[in-house]
Amino acid sequence: MTAPLAYDVTSLRNAIKGAGTDEKVLVEILASRTAQQVKDIVAAYREEYDDSLEEDIAGDTSGHFKRLLVILLQASRQQGVQQGNIESDAQALFKAGEQKFGTDEQQFITILGNRSAEHLRKVFDAYMKLSGYEIEESIQRETSGSLRDLLLAVVKCARSVPAYFAETLYYSMKGAGTDDQTLIRVMVTRSEVDMLDIRSEFRKISPKSLHAMIMGDTGGDYRKALLLLCGGDDAPETCEIQYRPKVWTHLLIQCVFFIFMTIYIVDSH
Repeated sequence: MTAPLAYDVTSLRNAIKGAGTDEKVLVEILASRTAQQVKDIVAAYREEYDDSLEEDIAGDTSGHFKRLLVILLQASRQQGVQQGNIESDAQALFKAGEQKFGTDEQQFITILGNRSAEHLRKVFDAYMKLSGYEIEESIQRETSGSLRDLLLAVVKCARSVPAYFAETLYYSMKGAGTDDQTLIRVMVTRSEVDMLDIRSEFRKISPKSLHAMIMGDTGGDYRKALLLLCGGDDAPETCEIQYRPKVWTHLLIQCVFFIFMTIYIVDSH
């Protein structure tokens, strides 16, 4: 089991097996992973704990939030773009929210949970032309709580997964205090996937580079490990956009993973 996969599995287990449920972890992981990654997570979870991830999550959540999580766990999104359904999907979302007294949450769940990212991006454009609103604005108005958070995460990931994680990292360090669990989880699980893209997106929303923000918000060996995962500084004055060779990246991830897992397990107890 690779380090990012193991971290996902452990994070999900801790999110649903402790006191209460950490919906934030469920939202982040299940909204952002590819279909194959979700399948790998489900299989690794069963192998590690001899339990069904779907049953565990279904038993720890409820309502429309649970329904969308279960759909995402099925990892069976349609492939490609269904040209004939773009307008009808946009109209269905409009009728389910802005044009309706109350909200038909199930319609949002069905469309956002089952269509491909490519298809959804075209639906979002059609929805904007039809309603005059971005789909995110309507979700903010028409839904609430954990369901709203999950729907927004699905939309953001359909638009751009790196942009979603850049925003997640930014808010994990913005303001007083640091959300260390989120910071570690994202850095470990994305460092071999799309860190360069995340760093680029981070520069669009922050006056500081990701490297600089980690430098200013953390310290000691913890900071050193995070900076190694980050891989470089995109600040204009450094123009440092390089990245490590993949083989060294993989070895580094394995080492840092075990360090962070030790911290994570100790903190969870």
